[in-house]
Amino acid sequence: MVAVWAILPIFGLIVLGYLLGWRGWLSPEGMGGLSTITFRLFMPCLLFTGIARAPLGDALSPVLIALYFLPALLIFTFVNTVVDRRRHQATALGLAGSYSNNVLVGLPLVAALFGDRGLVYLYAILAAHSLVLFTAQSVHVALADAEGRRPGLGSILATLKNPLVMALLLGMEVNALGLGLPETVWQMLDWLSRAALPCALLVLGIGLTRYRLRSNRLVWSVCALKLIAFPLLVALATTLAGVGSVEQQVLVLLAAGPIGVNALAFATTAEDQRTVGGLIFLSTLLAALTLPIWMAVMG
Repeated sequence: MVAVWAILPIFGLIVLGYLLGWRGWLSPEGMGGLSTITFRLFMPCLLFTGIARAPLGDALSPVLIALYFLPALLIFTFVNTVVDRRRHQATALGLAGSYSNNVLVGLPLVAALFGDRGLVYLYAILAAHSLVLFTAQSVHVALADAEGRRPGLGSILATLKNPLVMALLLGMEVNALGLGLPETVWQMLDWLSRAALPCALLVLGIGLTRYRLRSNRLVWSVCALKLIAFPLLVALATTLAGVGSVEQQVLVLLAAGPIGVNALAFATTAEDQRTVGGLIFLSTLLAALTLPIWMAVMG
């Protein structure tokens, strides 16, 4: 029951956002404005204050980070090998199968279940999440390109310009150097941070109205790999490594989250965009059922 009560507010706000978008109760300009201020101001403030003041300690252990990203890259490689062989071109489906929505779903879920004790491990994963997987996708596309073009350094560096990534890196620097900010500044940042999660979940729900539910073997297979195989591999890896209970539960729940919407940015063809959009929609719906199961299993 604890798992159900923890997840209800998260998906309740996503459903509310979907209703706002579906019924047109927000104008397109209003939706765009809410999304912009959420991801350029509110969420960066939340991530910065969280990691700047977190007792990181062992959370930045290379072993813990590897226990998450090695299974992610395994899923990434497997999906790309199978799908690319059929389509004879690089797709974003491997990225979709390994890229979790750790900011919009993972963060509020970990915060509700574990508080600050679990958030330090989430911040450690977030600090490398987009950089590792987006770089892997860029390299994959370049290697599959018949013209032999090199991975785009510009596209990789562009990841570092993302306000969320910048906030995480800046927060890590403040934390590592022990820098202090005036109490007034911390208070302002804390106030802005409180708006982040509800606004982000509403934006996610609104955004889902742009996608259509697609049901075919490929979509269901990638969703199964994302929501079942990926967290299962992380659970096995962390069990074999003998990590602590909280660390293991956080890593598994992050792996079990729905597909992150940023995966759509790497879908280059119309077919790819429709498939990845359908994957985001379906995985978000299914995660409302599979996440409580993972929480019960790991709890």
